[in-house]
Amino acid sequence: QVVTVRFIAGSIFGAMYARQVTSALGAAVSAVAAVKLPSQANCFQLTSTTTHDQSSNSLVSKTVHVRPGVPAPAKAPAAATAAAPAAASKPKALPLTELTAVSPIDGRYASKVSGLREIFSEFGLMKYRVQVEVAWLLEMSEHKDIPEVAQLSSGARQALVDIAAKFDVEGAQRVKAHERVTNHDVKAIEYYIKEEMQNSEELTKIMEFTHFCCTSEDINNLSYGLMCRDAVHKVVLPKMKALVKQIEDLAEEHADVPMLALTHGQPATPTTFGKECAIVAWRLNRQVKAMERLQFMGKFNGASGNFNAHIVAYPNLDWPAVSQHLVEERLGLTYQPYSTQIEVHDWIAEMCDTISRFNIILLDFDRDMWQYVSLNRLKLKTVAGEVGSSTMPHKVNPIQFENSEGNVGVANALLNHFSAKLPVCRMQRDLSDSTVLRCIGMGVAHTVLAIDSTLGALSRVTVNPVQMEKELGEQWAVLAEAVQTNMRKASCDKPYEQLKALTRGQEVNEAVMSKFVADLKPQFSKQTDAGDWSRLTTLTPGSYLGLASGLAKGVRAANEACR
Repeated sequence: QVVTVRFIAGSIFGAMYARQVTSALGAAVSAVAAVKLPSQANCFQLTSTTTHDQSSNSLVSKTVHVRPGVPAPAKAPAAATAAAPAAASKPKALPLTELTAVSPIDGRYASKVSGLREIFSEFGLMKYRVQVEVAWLLEMSEHKDIPEVAQLSSGARQALVDIAAKFDVEGAQRVKAHERVTNHDVKAIEYYIKEEMQNSEELTKIMEFTHFCCTSEDINNLSYGLMCRDAVHKVVLPKMKALVKQIEDLAEEHADVPMLALTHGQPATPTTFGKECAIVAWRLNRQVKAMERLQFMGKFNGASGNFNAHIVAYPNLDWPAVSQHLVEERLGLTYQPYSTQIEVHDWIAEMCDTISRFNIILLDFDRDMWQYVSLNRLKLKTVAGEVGSSTMPHKVNPIQFENSEGNVGVANALLNHFSAKLPVCRMQRDLSDSTVLRCIGMGVAHTVLAIDSTLGALSRVTVNPVQMEKELGEQWAVLAEAVQTNMRKASCDKPYEQLKALTRGQEVNEAVMSKFVADLKPQFSKQTDAGDWSRLTTLTPGSYLGLASGLAKGVRAANEACR
């Protein structure tokens, strides 16, 4: 192993300093030479790019070798030396566009999730931070027990409000300029706001109360609360509700369309296509209601959650009450009274888990619909000019259900990580949540893509009742359940075993089942049994539907009643 130490002594140090450096290097070399190294490391080398030449009293390049007998590296040929800078030069970066973005969220799918940019982007986070800082200044200006922040005139107040309301990309670029100096994103926000306040003489007087008693997490957690609240109420919930409504429409429209059920992949008691849609609509709606009940929480209590600096500055204020008023009345979040330096993120885990459950139900629906297409129970509409396969011209594929399934997988991988990681923090603070919080938008974006893909797929499918009727017509054995149940009621001998012998592993058509039912008439001897036997004689796989139709038609009302 070769260890090369390069020391650069500038000419500003002068000859005296260069001599001292050379002497110090010599001592260091002697110490290092005493260390026994592995056999492969017996060419330990110390190189100083500049040393003092006493004869010429100038700084010159010199190489010092620790091990005697180790030759100096051969000088590289001129051509190689000239080529080195070019080989080591950094390749020119491509400009960021939808074609060059690393993430498909900002590339291929950018137009589909553009509504999330203002919320989850770096600009969005800055915008919410400015909003929180301004809200805190307004809160203090309206509190009589903080006289140093005087109540603002209407003009000054509007000027302060406008700092947040008119924050734009140009303002965000100014924040980034501050961050390049401070290497601290929240401090950069503070400096930006102070710059803006200097445009008002009145605001200049309270400028140093920007970020007063705050730790960065006071600003960040409230910003993420506002961010997630806006994302859920402006984007996620409307998408979820649109999907529920479309599936409710399918349930009602096809409530009476009989369909063979498959349990374990085998023919089972019939249902209707509408009833199967109703199940999904009801399940998804429960998660929508859970999202509507979600509390977006925030804390505002200082560096360790104890209002330490606050009490030193204003010992007579009811700081928890001040904090709660800011969080709830001014920002519209739910107050979190107990925390360390960071808000505990439990509510974010709840949000992610709820979205994840919605996605899992959506995944279940996608796969069933895909299977119905495969069974020809659903047909796909063709679109002029569209290609289903690069080599098979006939193909019309259920790609949107598949795209939805893929996006659910990506979304839930992220969302499940968020809900498992974010509530966990070392002691009173570690920074591992910071980069994770910045990725929340990705989980939401892939959820939006999944929902939109399913909505698109549903707009292109049509129910094929002819195929469903054909399948049912071949499965008269599914009536065995109804027959043996009525035989039990009529006290017939071993009804289950009789139907098992008739149907299990056997080909049962209409003639076979009709004869078996007809032969049962003597066993339905009681007057009360006559109606039961008569119903069995008219029962078909397509009419053996129970309450499926009514359940499908009632799902919208059931969802509206859900709380």
